[in-house]
This record gives sequence, C-alpha cells and structure tokens, in this order.
Amino acid sequence: MTSPGDTHRPTVQDEPSRPLEQLWQVLNLVPTLASDGRHADSSVFAGTSLHQPTGRVYGGQVLAQSLLAAGATVVPERLPHSIHGYFMRPGVVEKPLLFGVEKLRDGKSFSARRTHAYQEGEPILSMITSFQLQQPGLEFAVPAPQVPGPDELPTATEHLAGIDHPAAAFWGTDSPFDIRHVDAPLFLRPDPRKVPHQHVWLRSKGRVEASQLEHRAALAYACDQLILEPVMRGSGICWITPGLNLASIDHAMWWHRDVRIDEWLLFELSAISASGGRGLSTARVFAADGTLVATINQEGMLRVP
Repeated sequence: MTSPGDTHRPTVQDEPSRPLEQLWQVLNLVPTLASDGRHADSSVFAGTSLHQPTGRVYGGQVLAQSLLAAGATVVPERLPHSIHGYFMRPGVVEKPLLFGVEKLRDGKSFSARRTHAYQEGEPILSMITSFQLQQPGLEFAVPAPQVPGPDELPTATEHLAGIDHPAAAFWGTDSPFDIRHVDAPLFLRPDPRKVPHQHVWLRSKGRVEASQLEHRAALAYACDQLILEPVMRGSGICWITPGLNLASIDHAMWWHRDVRIDEWLLFELSAISASGGRGLSTARVFAADGTLVATINQEGMLRVP
C-alpha cells in the first residue's frame, strides 16, 4: 500500500517469480487526491488489475485489494479477523478500479470498515472487514488432516508441462503460487470419482517480506481460485468443461492466527451443496505444522450447458 510519505511495499526475495512481483504491484494501491487536488484522500484508493484469460477481473484480487484499502484506514496494531463480501457485477481487467472505505466503528478492541470497489462508478464488490487488536484468550482448533506433504507431490507446472492451452499457463508458469493437489487436479479433466472434497498445498513462488495485513490479503487472493473446486469435483466437471460459466457470488473468511503466504499452507476443501446454478464450498487452511490459520466459505455461480 502506498501512502503519502510511505515508501514501504512488500518485497520478493529468493529467486522471485515475475508473476509474484506483478501480484504485489497490483496489490499496491494508491490514495487518490481529495477535492482540493493537492492532498491524498485517506478513504479512496486507486488500483489496477492483473491480466486474466477471460478478460474479467479475478475475484480474489478485488477481495485482497478491498482488504488492503480497509486496512490502510486502521491502526497497524489492529489486524483483520473476518471479511464478508458480495460480488455485485463482473469487472473488466482493462478498466481502473477505485476503492472507497467507510468507517463504521472504532471501539476499544475492534474496528469495522465497509469497502466498495468501483469500476466506472458502478460497485463490483461490497465488503465489510472487522479488525481486532491481538489479545489473549481461549485456544482451540480442529486438527489438520493427515495427507502427503508437498514435497511428495508434483507441482501444477509439472502437471501441465508441454500442454499448449491458456489454462496451462494460468495455473502453471503464469501463477504467482506453487500449487500442489493431493488429489488429481481439475485443470484439464474431471475427477471420475465425483467426490466433493479435496486437499491442496499452496505457497508463493518466492520469499515475501510483507506485513501481516499483506500476508492475510495474499491468502484472500489465493483462496478464491481453489474454493469452488470441490463443487466442480463432486459434479464431475473441470476447468475446461465446454461452456462452463463460473463466478463468485459471496465470500466470507476468518483469520484465526497469523499466516505467511510464502510458507506451505494446506487447504482442506469440501462442497456443501450445488443447486439452482449455485454451489457452496468451505475450506480450512492449516500451516505446515498443523496450526489452523483460516476458514473460508464461498457461494458461487456454476453453470454448464
């Protein structure tokens, strides 16, 4: 996040990948000028979008940008612990984005912000974020599942090596993340078992020096591309199923503990329901040591001719 007098931005280390650098560039929002044309408006930020094969703005990008915009209006000691957002309409990657932040509450421990993401004056996302001072309290979490580790699994790039298809580049070489499915991936073919659950390991392609807010935003970015896969898997479809039309409708996310996007994260994903052209999935995200760091729910539109 760039702000007046602030030169900090996340840095990528250890043989950084170009896609990862591009991701952080897009997440680096810029405050707009106030009505006087000279001073920065502390509640409105401008952003751009990463290229997508569909030409539509990736939902996870808008989630992450909206979270960072909200976080820029809160003291750094307060970290996001939950977001609840609705996607209002699709965005277009070539058009600029504006993020307007409204202060709802600043209490002794919690703060709340409403963020609207706009394109050409129309809202494409409406999201509320709750922030909290880190405080001691009860400690409990469900255990992590026992699955093969990431070192035992092929990468998405290895799965897609030699395949000339836009999906191969999107999931492989052009992705800022190293993604390793425990179950057979759905990149190019459906799962014949039609089981509505899966496990996926993920981390960034390179070490990232960033704030905890930025690491949490990066997780919001990453999870959107995986969260509906259990619905697809259980329905016997894959990413290149002819005529597949998929879009996020709403998204809820809770961060339970600190997270690093550049360390291995295990996603335990399950589909809850598919009906009426909609699907609902949930995910638990664990650190490599088994610590539960986040929980995610999303309903999406999934239509197949």
